[in-house]
Amino acid sequence: MTRSAERHVLQFCHGYDGPFLDCARQYASLFAGTGYRVTTVFLTGVADADVAAGCASDEVLFLEYSSKAIRGLKLGAIGDLRKIAASRNFSFCIAHRFKPIYIALLATGLPVIGVHHAFGDYQRRTRKLFAHIFRKRLSLLGVSDAVRDDMRRCLPNWPGTRIQTLYNRINVQTLQASQVSAAEARETLGLSSNAWIVGNVGRLHPDKDQATLLQGFAAALPGLPVNSQLAILGTGRLEQDLKEQARELGVADRVLFLGQVPEARRFFRAFDVFALSSDNEPFGMVLLEAMAAGVPLLATACGGAKEVVEGVGILFPQGDAEHMAQGLQHLAAMDEQQRHQCAELMLDRLRERFSDRAVRDAFWHLPQVINLTARV
Repeated sequence: MTRSAERHVLQFCHGYDGPFLDCARQYASLFAGTGYRVTTVFLTGVADADVAAGCASDEVLFLEYSSKAIRGLKLGAIGDLRKIAASRNFSFCIAHRFKPIYIALLATGLPVIGVHHAFGDYQRRTRKLFAHIFRKRLSLLGVSDAVRDDMRRCLPNWPGTRIQTLYNRINVQTLQASQVSAAEARETLGLSSNAWIVGNVGRLHPDKDQATLLQGFAAALPGLPVNSQLAILGTGRLEQDLKEQARELGVADRVLFLGQVPEARRFFRAFDVFALSSDNEPFGMVLLEAMAAGVPLLATACGGAKEVVEGVGILFPQGDAEHMAQGLQHLAAMDEQQRHQCAELMLDRLRERFSDRAVRDAFWHLPQVINLTARV
């Protein structure tokens, strides 16, 4: 194949499930109008025209590996990516999560910006060694300061300029335009039009700590409107345990387990409050989606959630159902003027810190990006 004379950026993603399709869009959109063409490659997942259309990329390729096939040395994937890299004039690679970073460094001679979306990715000794071997070509981004600081602790000999933060973000106008009215959202979700609804969206998993959410809601009920309900959107292995807990707390008739709701972000205006009880959220895209809907926030004061919510919502200590209950009661007491002011504060925060435009500006001022583009 003949190498193109155009400048290209290679974006290498593990897959497009859950939030990772939008992550691909977020990073591809950083290069709009810059003269770079973005080739996005998905390691896993079958070829899908809708996925390709949602990537904001000039080219989308699917390697279509199964999870089983990329265990071990990943030689097939390394060979496939090497062929792609040889056919285009790539300036550098952006790789999401550790496996794509590993493959990109072994398959190409490109500088790699590794994006990490979770805690603990460099706690293993083998990964620390791998990062050290490739440190001249590898720089790292965390989706929050909390993730960045976790990587810096794991890689203490790396200069801080090589491990930075680039927040997850949203296209505020596009998201708001997709979010339906409170009435339509409640009708779709089967919620009462006159109930006071606490919303939660996430996997029913220990990391999301809906157990504390249930305890806090039950403790808050005496100080909440008489028609209060808790609506939990999501599925997971703790579903039966959480339903049993709701029965034991005497609130089973107030808690609605709505299961997996496709495009749940469209229905956030159904909620009067959005509560996130995760025990150590790396970031929390659902918080941005609630902010765009103008829904007051209550979240655990740890991980990346604190960075999103502090100053525009209420934070409570991790696992502290009593303080969570107090937060719910405080939000229930807000009048319409206070809710409006809260919505304006959240919208300002989105625009200043978590919008596509704000993060695009931050990206082009990152030391590693300045260094890479200066070479071209």
